[in-house]
Amino acid sequence: MSALAKVSYFWRSAAGGLKHSPFVHFIAITTIAIALFAAGLARTAGWALDGLQASLGGEVEVTVYLAPELTAAQVEEMRAKLETASGGKAVLVNPDEALSRLSRELGDLGDALSQLPENPLPPSLELSVAPEQRTPEGLEALALQVRALPGVTGVDYGREAVERLTAIARALRYGGLVAFAVVLFATVIIVAATLQLAIYARREEIEIQKLVGATDRFVKAPFLIEGLLQGVLGAAVALLGLWTFGRLVGPTLASLFSFLLGPASSESLVRPGLALELVLAGGMLGLVGSFVAVGRFSRV
Repeated sequence: MSALAKVSYFWRSAAGGLKHSPFVHFIAITTIAIALFAAGLARTAGWALDGLQASLGGEVEVTVYLAPELTAAQVEEMRAKLETASGGKAVLVNPDEALSRLSRELGDLGDALSQLPENPLPPSLELSVAPEQRTPEGLEALALQVRALPGVTGVDYGREAVERLTAIARALRYGGLVAFAVVLFATVIIVAATLQLAIYARREEIEIQKLVGATDRFVKAPFLIEGLLQGVLGAAVALLGLWTFGRLVGPTLASLFSFLLGPASSESLVRPGLALELVLAGGMLGLVGSFVAVGRFSRV
């Protein structure tokens, strides 16, 4: 038998196997689809979290409070040093501007500031930080470096907020990885079990093939292709579920979390990159499950 004829036979046999035990394969496809649907939602949530971190990180500023006795030349020299150290841009905020800003932020209570005998706020430099330094460690190192400069009376960068956001993102990623690993393991076991049932249902056909001289590799190949087809079909169902979820539930979620994530289109829930990832993951799940199943082939 030629190679082309063998490949054609394998695919026809795999397709026939799907038709031979539709309920068994339906269970496997549904299991893969549920796992990939959850993975797709987690992937999309991870992208949203990365976007949130990037947007909040872009607003991270280090406020450097200066001694009032510094001259204009000294302040300019300080500004240049800070821009060199951070890779960002430093903007001078004079005491009058800082008091006016505070008054606006306090609203009605801001009128009380006009009764102060003198402006208690010092001049400051608001320093934007380069993206690679917007981590708790990077900001802490920068703050220590800036505090050591002469003429600096204090440094503030919202340490607690940055550390909390970073800790939440790290916990969600690790938790998602652990949960995904557990789901994948369970999915492989279920797929392997369903394929073993399919192999058992076709044991007489397999015995006849062995009697006429078929090798184990020749007999196993269609079942491996069955697993691959199960994975691809499961991925297709998962993508359809994600698309439907984005259409029906996406707009509601987008409106609820728009204050954090900003305006976003729910139609982008299924991205080309995500679709490719899920199809590849589905095929791998099906193949791994089929390898586990045909590994016990000698017992059939």
